[in-house]
Amino acid sequence: MAELTSGENPMLRAAKIAVLGVLALAICAHHATAADCEIISATHSAETKGEALLMSQALAAKSANELRSKKGWHTISMSPYKVKPDPFWKRVRPVVSENVVYASFVTARTYTVCFTGVVVPYVCTSGSRACGN
Repeated sequence: MAELTSGENPMLRAAKIAVLGVLALAICAHHATAADCEIISATHSAETKGEALLMSQALAAKSANELRSKKGWHTISMSPYKVKPDPFWKRVRPVVSENVVYASFVTARTYTVCFTGVVVPYVCTSGSRACGN
């Protein structure tokens, strides 16, 4: 039987190569499936607080699905993300001050800030971090 010049057991060397190969594949697979994310902001105004809240959340979900289609993602996940409230009448009210905010709502998918409107009584802006792969 021939002697090994390196002095290393062939089985040990094969095991090391196999472990390194598995690690390399795991790293490549992780990068291939890493999620791409974007921030979504959706604002809706309404005559009632409930409608403004529910519709802004629904618009955020709709925007996430449109983003999924546009990006060609197979799946999408949404998590709450606080965005600045978006006033419709920016010439009249360029920013939403804290004194007109009447509530914030956080769900598993959206972070919503609701405030009194200038023309319509209630306005809500929902924010979400949408991720897909």
